[in-house]
Amino acid sequence: MHTTDLLNPEAIRIIAAIAQHGSMAKAARSLDLVPSSLTYRVRQIEDALDVLLFDRSSRQAKLTAAGAELLREGSRVMQDLHAVANRVKRVATGWEPQIDIAVDSLIVKSTVFELVEAFFALKAPTRIRIHDETLSGTFHALQSGKVDIAIGVGGNMQSAGITSKPMGSGNFVFAVAPHHALAKLPEPLTDAQIKLHRVVAVADSTPEQETISVGILPGQDVLTVPSMTDKLHAQLRGLGCGNLPELIAKPYIDAGQLIVKKIKGPARTPSISYAWREHAGDKTTHRALHWWLAQLASKKTQLALLNRTV
Repeated sequence: MHTTDLLNPEAIRIIAAIAQHGSMAKAARSLDLVPSSLTYRVRQIEDALDVLLFDRSSRQAKLTAAGAELLREGSRVMQDLHAVANRVKRVATGWEPQIDIAVDSLIVKSTVFELVEAFFALKAPTRIRIHDETLSGTFHALQSGKVDIAIGVGGNMQSAGITSKPMGSGNFVFAVAPHHALAKLPEPLTDAQIKLHRVVAVADSTPEQETISVGILPGQDVLTVPSMTDKLHAQLRGLGCGNLPELIAKPYIDAGQLIVKKIKGPARTPSISYAWREHAGDKTTHRALHWWLAQLASKKTQLALLNRTV
């Protein structure tokens, strides 16, 4: 018989009973087994593993180091199996095993985690996976099937099988470090003045060739970074100029580490939406998706995700 056939819940139960009672005879009685049958089962496991599980040199049956390890690991595996069984039962009630959420770099992450905390309080069996995305990559993650919900989709992006709802708009400010050359120029700054200086841009996270570039003037030198946080730090160091979300820049503006400069032309206030993949079925299926959509439909939640007030 194969080792894995012998190491089953019943075997772990037998080893645990012997360890608890210190006697194979007492363990057999507690399990309503014939002592010879219990002894035979233990011998089978020992022979298959080629180890001794119990020290039989004394009157009490004491676990060897190998036996203690088998009991410890076996008990853990049994707990995992019970957890899996319970999880499967709960998933059968309409909860998804996992839900993936793309979060754009414009969205306030602390608010997202407040929602995650509220979701976990439901004790649902659904796992949550958060994906950091930027620009068109946020929508592409949804369109490609990588995620179920996208929070912070910019512009008017549409696709078959995907529904979107507006959240509001994001406020941006054009900011530079105090020691940057543009900091000393009179306002409003013109495109001709700005294009002479390097701009810091966040890389679009979509893997496709057609990506979005925002705030880059023709012929302008560019420093491309992977995230909005990296863009902030690059601009704090004076490595370039560019638009930053007001919610991210404000603490540094208040501290004098960034200077906001007015620029000629309209302020950048992109429209922002949340979107999700449509699924067949009512609210008794895809319960995690419906819970998240209910939260995202709240105007209060939308404002918090954009760090805006009424």
